[in-house]
Amino acid sequence: MYRPNFYESTCLRCAQTVYQVDRVGPLKDFTFFHAGCFKCAICGTKLTLKTYYNNQHTINDKEVYCSSHVPKPGPGTLDGSSVGIRSALNVPRSGYVNEQIRAGGAHLNGHGSPPANSSQRDGIHGGTGGASSPYNHNYSGDGSYQYGRFDASALHIAHALKQTELQKGYSKAREKPIDYYLDRDEQTRLEMKHRKEEDDLYRKFAHHREEEDRRIREEFRDEWEKELEQLSARWEREKGGRVRTQQFQQEKEDLEKNMTLRRDKKKESLTRKMLEHERAATAALVEKQSSEMLELINEARSEYMLQESLYLDEGDGYTQEAPPPPYPSRAPPPQPPALAKYHIYNDPLEFADMDQIAISVAQEDQKTFTDLVRQLVSRCGSDIEKARTIFRWITVKNLNTMQFDENLRGDTPMGLLRGIKHGTESYHVLFKRLCSYAGLHCVVIKGYSKSAGYQPGVCFEDNRFRNSWNAVYVAGAWRFVQCNWGARHLVNAKEVPRPGQAKAKNDSLRYEYDDHYFLTDPREFIYEFFPLQEEWQLLKQPISLKDFEELPFVRSLFFRYGLYFPDTNTNAVMYTDSTGAATVRIAMPAHMQSSLIFHYNLKFYDNDGDGYDGVSLKRFVMQSVVGNIVAFRVHAPCSGSFLLDIFANAVTPKEYLTGEPMKFKSVCKFKIACEELQTVMVPLPDCASGEWGPTKATRLFGLIPITHQVPLVFAGRELEIQFRMSRPLTDFMATLHKNGIEEKRLSKYVTHSIADDDVVTFSINFPEEGQYGLDVYTRESTVSPTAQHDVTGEKHLLTHCCKYLINSSKRN
Repeated sequence: MYRPNFYESTCLRCAQTVYQVDRVGPLKDFTFFHAGCFKCAICGTKLTLKTYYNNQHTINDKEVYCSSHVPKPGPGTLDGSSVGIRSALNVPRSGYVNEQIRAGGAHLNGHGSPPANSSQRDGIHGGTGGASSPYNHNYSGDGSYQYGRFDASALHIAHALKQTELQKGYSKAREKPIDYYLDRDEQTRLEMKHRKEEDDLYRKFAHHREEEDRRIREEFRDEWEKELEQLSARWEREKGGRVRTQQFQQEKEDLEKNMTLRRDKKKESLTRKMLEHERAATAALVEKQSSEMLELINEARSEYMLQESLYLDEGDGYTQEAPPPPYPSRAPPPQPPALAKYHIYNDPLEFADMDQIAISVAQEDQKTFTDLVRQLVSRCGSDIEKARTIFRWITVKNLNTMQFDENLRGDTPMGLLRGIKHGTESYHVLFKRLCSYAGLHCVVIKGYSKSAGYQPGVCFEDNRFRNSWNAVYVAGAWRFVQCNWGARHLVNAKEVPRPGQAKAKNDSLRYEYDDHYFLTDPREFIYEFFPLQEEWQLLKQPISLKDFEELPFVRSLFFRYGLYFPDTNTNAVMYTDSTGAATVRIAMPAHMQSSLIFHYNLKFYDNDGDGYDGVSLKRFVMQSVVGNIVAFRVHAPCSGSFLLDIFANAVTPKEYLTGEPMKFKSVCKFKIACEELQTVMVPLPDCASGEWGPTKATRLFGLIPITHQVPLVFAGRELEIQFRMSRPLTDFMATLHKNGIEEKRLSKYVTHSIADDDVVTFSINFPEEGQYGLDVYTRESTVSPTAQHDVTGEKHLLTHCCKYLINSSKRN
């Protein structure tokens, strides 16, 4: 069964699935190799990301070569098939001419190849090319020509460069703003036509609601009169026409109350059905109107580009930049993107200027979508930037919490969002609408999502977890956008005054959002969203709904930290063995190992109970870190199902050592299913919470284990554990724990000593056989005496350093 695992990877050489632990790539053309397959195609020499070369002269050749065997062109082969001569010839002359790139190619090292140092510097031949931009134009910022550089826009010098430029769309040749080719008034006229259509539709909605409300009132009024008549007749028969008593009045009130409840329930059900119908009708209208708006923009853009090309052909050649790849006038069919998100951008800060525009525009009101979108995209030079400003405007606006005037008219500034107010329009429909005003192709995708209320192991059998999201066509491919989830973290935050500062006067807006849901990679998006139409998975190998249910339940933070599952059998539901044990393992990227701290919680799956037989369920989980793998080994205390929630936070050792409470956020959840239990499990010793093993000591205190590198220790009746201090530490303390024995009684069995100023030894004499937990505490010796006390005068406690699980037995 196919299972995507962080990146959907197939080895180019052997065509077998490549798993994370044995993967090389992605390379510039988004190919992958097994580590053992990453060899020169000619001589078999083992390659690295710094020593491999691609064939620069055959686009379809994606093989890798060593420097000696990379295909080179023969003398005199500088023709239209190997170099874009026509493009080079058609580039208008500027005031400066690069003599090294003439049409005849006489200065290309004599055989049509660039100088070796130039190719390596610009990332053309070898390596990943990640250190420098692939768009090496021949013009400097002051307009002067840079000598000795390849013009990547004129010469097809590498298929990877060409593909990247088409996909990324971030060349220095910027798109012209919409004001250049479409008059604002013309776009506004079409918008007014659309608004009239919306007005007619909303009038139909209002009329239909009024009619239904009137029908229900009349229906229940008739029913009330009939029921009251029957009640009076029965009372007359039973009481013989005597004066109505308090009992009769009570029965009448009960009848009225029951009928009111029935009426409200029926009205609620009818309103829900009407709202579903109105949403569908609104979405259909927006679909039609978006197509018309795109058609208007595309016609204007095409006419403008035609005039520009005629002007360039007749011009004097002073234009320096080639136009970017044209945006398609028709929406392309859904296909997996050739490049991952990190090829498009690595850091949201790359959009800092665009984000600030969106934030500023969100503080103002606009009367038309034309005005709104033009304010957003006026300084955007690429389709990605346009989609970005629209995404950020929606996430900043926080439409879920906006207060609308009940008498809001469509021609008022906030009347733009009347669909949001009435509940007939949602984030994804609004995003599609705004994209059409910016000239971007956008679709609404329907399917299932692992949203609020979902737990791992749940089957998607009804409409409980139905959801909708967008795909927008940018950077040469369809890419996912989930505005609603991207805006989840928008909050109002009070400014916290620094020491010595006056108290902040006003609250400050903190524009938090989740960047994961902007242009999300399909390999990551499929963990949370499953489209009803298979082609909109945008995966090379689509998965089934059952596969989707079995995928681990992960959140966006999982991908933000670069986490992945090293084991292919990691599923949403993990089954224990006959001893009640199951292990979940998560791998960390190398750059996060020193900062990521994990935590967990275990409770029963069907309720919030987190204890068993008076003991916290957390003591039936052993968390440990070895290398880049954090493991959570669960030992179920009884048969049944449990929910394992794993949290993480990225902090520096300094932040951790301050003792301030840390906020952990969930990264993934699992259902632990124990169908039978043949062994009675006992809880772990009651040590400090958190991970077991010495990794924490090394990460926080630079305390390097000499004798025991793993969390689990097998010992006899005596044990010595040694560490080497890489920096000065003081006030060591160790405590021993064992189930059924008080900690005070065990204190005399553990001591420590320091030798050679940097080796600390913990000596333990176990009073009896069994399982023990050893906690180690310390603190930096550079802490001044005054820093060991807070404002209340209380002495700070030592910081927990690490802990071991020790099995003591004579057999050991």
